[in-house]
Amino acid sequence: MARPNHIEDYLKKLHSGQWFGWNDSKNKIYANLIIHPQITNGETMVNNPHTKPTEQECIDGLAQLQADYDQAIIDRENKKASAKQKLQDLGLTVDEIKEAFGI
Repeated sequence: MARPNHIEDYLKKLHSGQWFGWNDSKNKIYANLIIHPQITNGETMVNNPHTKPTEQECIDGLAQLQADYDQAIIDRENKKASAKQKLQDLGLTVDEIKEAFGI
């Protein structure tokens, strides 16, 4: 999964389905964000219960997604380093570890 880089990434995490759209699909900025009045609920159209988040909520939500993504990368790298060190402590060589696990 790629690093979130647009408020659309945040909006997709808020609710499922096509609850929002854009007045101008080539210019996806907050000012062009629309909330569809109706959404599909299975095969039936229903009133959309979701409201438009504020621009600041979108900015903050995207920033949090980015921070979470970045932290997950750091955590994964730290776990790899820890596992590699534990294997070395057990007596495996760097070459053996790399051959067996690619780390």
